[in-house]
Amino acid sequence: MGTNRFILRKQEDFHRNKKEGIVLKDNEQLYRTLFLEAIDAIVFWDRSGRILLANEAALKIFECTMEEFMGKKLWDFVYLENGQNCQWLDKLNQTKAVRDELLFKMPNGQLKHLEFTSKYMSAEKYHITIFRNVSDRYQMEQTLHDSEERFRKVFEGSFDGMVLWNWDFKILDINPVAAEYFGCRREEVIGKTLHALLHTDDDEKIQKDFLRHLFKLKENGVADYLITVPRTNYTKYYEIISKGNLTSNMNLTVIRDITEKRAMQEQLRKSDTLNIVGELAAGIAHEIRNPMTALKGFIQLLQSSMKEEEHSLYFNVITSELARIESIITEFLVLAKPQATQFQNHDIRKIMSDTIDLLNAQALMHNIQISCHFHEPLPDVYCEGNQIKQVFINIIKNAIEVMPNGGNIGIKIQYEKGKQLIHTSIRDEGEGIPEDKIEKLGEPFYTTKERGTGLGLMISYKIIKEHKGMIDVESKVGEGTTFHIFLPTQNG
Repeated sequence: MGTNRFILRKQEDFHRNKKEGIVLKDNEQLYRTLFLEAIDAIVFWDRSGRILLANEAALKIFECTMEEFMGKKLWDFVYLENGQNCQWLDKLNQTKAVRDELLFKMPNGQLKHLEFTSKYMSAEKYHITIFRNVSDRYQMEQTLHDSEERFRKVFEGSFDGMVLWNWDFKILDINPVAAEYFGCRREEVIGKTLHALLHTDDDEKIQKDFLRHLFKLKENGVADYLITVPRTNYTKYYEIISKGNLTSNMNLTVIRDITEKRAMQEQLRKSDTLNIVGELAAGIAHEIRNPMTALKGFIQLLQSSMKEEEHSLYFNVITSELARIESIITEFLVLAKPQATQFQNHDIRKIMSDTIDLLNAQALMHNIQISCHFHEPLPDVYCEGNQIKQVFINIIKNAIEVMPNGGNIGIKIQYEKGKQLIHTSIRDEGEGIPEDKIEKLGEPFYTTKERGTGLGLMISYKIIKEHKGMIDVESKVGEGTTFHIFLPTQNG
């Protein structure tokens, strides 16, 4: 009631004081509706900023009584950051009308964002300003902006590829990682279809997998599947995980490169297989060696007690086959336990020459020519000479066996100075190996030969790995196969 009496008293003052320029309406009801009971805050003030009149809504916003409010100037409430000037006042003086939003500081120290419309009534020489508290809206907008900013940082900085798309399959956005995966630029793919990005129209299987993925996504809201992207000399594997209706008509697909993960899993699988083979090998080798020793002894006794010319062919075959069995047992024992090795500097040319001398007779029997070329200079290789010779023997023997009708074996050894590696290549002119079988070479019991065991290559891979080297196989069906062996020149 005190505030109302104060307002009425001020009204009387304004009626009496015409020079203040505020003329109040005779219609009390209209006045009450338009001013006193207005939802928005209304403040009258003069050109010096002195507050002349305010309604109840203004007092609530500025958290003052009428007596406190009338004793101040309007810009006493404006929060000036870093001492900046009230640009809106300058604008108001220039244009006589302004619409803006500013931060105001209340008497209790609280800051509020107020949206206002202000106009200068030149005839009456006063300003009328209507305020509206938009602090909640501003806070919501700020929260939304911060949320969008955080999402953008996560989206742009994610280690995984991300693609946003709608149910028309149009790409809305793509992050740098996904663009790199698919070899494209962001600007190129936005607006294009998801089918074009994933190349689903190029392969019937990919298309079926993608349609199955979409069906599962619509049914469950989330779906995943694996896609393969062929590259030159290798294949990339990507795990696709999609979340439907992330927001209205927007879906998110996360793309993760799992090529290394798959390679690691494959390596673990091979290691597990190798461990099992090693455990079996120890038991099998010892079980076979005992009767083998007895058989070899009795064969020698029989051979010495009988006429050699009568049964020499039989004895030769038996002895040869026993030697083959013993060779396989020895290979098993290499897998079963670590071998005592002595690493020294060796001339790789001498190791290769000794190997060729050993196998040259077998090669000539099969009408095979072995040519060898050494690039100069060649530094020594820090290795276990006998083991490297065993690797060369295994690979050259394989090359001889895949050319039953004769041919050529080309051997080349060169030094890759930048990588400090000795590169040995052994090329045959056999039937070649299909691409899907190359990656299986070196696995236990995997062989492309009819009577092979697969142990020779597996041991070769194992030896080169222990020497911190690498074997790479290059093959074309109908043309031949080349084994590339890389060995470091130094220890470590």
